[in-house]
Amino acid sequence: MIARDIMTDKVLSVTAGVTLQQIAKILTENSISGVPVVDGGNCPIGMVTESDLIALDGNGEREIKREWWLSSLAEGEALSPQFLSSLDNSKRTAQSIMATPVVTVSETTDLAEVARLLLSYRIKRLPVVQDGRLVGIISRADLVRRMALSPAKLPHAPKPQGVFSAAVASTDTDFKPSQATTLPTVSIKPPSEAITANGFSALVDNFSHQKALEHDGKLVAEQERRKALVKELMDQHIEDANWQEILLHAKEAAEAGQKELLLLRFPCELCSDGGRAINVPEPTWPDTLRGAAAELYLHWERDLKPQGFHLTAQVLDFPNDIPGDIGLTLVWGGQATAAD
Repeated sequence: MIARDIMTDKVLSVTAGVTLQQIAKILTENSISGVPVVDGGNCPIGMVTESDLIALDGNGEREIKREWWLSSLAEGEALSPQFLSSLDNSKRTAQSIMATPVVTVSETTDLAEVARLLLSYRIKRLPVVQDGRLVGIISRADLVRRMALSPAKLPHAPKPQGVFSAAVASTDTDFKPSQATTLPTVSIKPPSEAITANGFSALVDNFSHQKALEHDGKLVAEQERRKALVKELMDQHIEDANWQEILLHAKEAAEAGQKELLLLRFPCELCSDGGRAINVPEPTWPDTLRGAAAELYLHWERDLKPQGFHLTAQVLDFPNDIPGDIGLTLVWGGQATAAD
């Protein structure tokens, strides 16, 4: 069984500018407890749940005394007029309270992997995407219903090849000696056509044309490579084994005297804004992360940030003066200039 088999394909979503009162109305009228936030291209950029609707005090702390509103939401009861009034008077929008970055799955993600992600990230729903765009959503309730209908255990998810191990292994190919080749013997014959300056100029033009075609071909190939890599990283999930391997590499780097470790290098297209927020940089850059990059951020935020580790993001190269690849770096020594 895969995500497509149990997902809800008629997904209610909101944009970042939707007000809290509008969100509360959507949740109650449709008897749901959460809704994805999407950008103009229908790509998930955040999640708003019933618990996110708890008002914040002046210090940005959640007011526990309002938790009883959640019971009304969860049970599908009508919201108190006073609560709706407080939301109506607030100018806050989905962007101000949505949870980011977003963990997503593809339509072909195995249900065992879906269950693992829900448990690992302590979340109740997963947006399903195709080419980065929202096509469905899976809740814990969807998974429980499927398990109730199918008492047999969920099949084990196939082990991912590991984007990190693959990235490291790929560097070896850059240093492998190429096999020696024997140059063919060429017989030089005198030209049969008359030699003219115009003829030579035509040869130069033909060479330039061929080089231009070759250049365009390489650009197309590179674009296709980046597109395929983005799709792979969108579908890649960070299992506990992956995370423990990363932590081991970080410890080995520290033992070797290093103060940081590049966790992931990825095309800027993996970010929902093409890497603009990271390039500026803006403090909201984590909100733009997707796929494996988003999951790495969430692992850092949960396990390493409380221990004093920093995570930085920066554009690593600028082909044709535009952002190219982006790097996520774990930092434990000195001051992190672009740390979250």
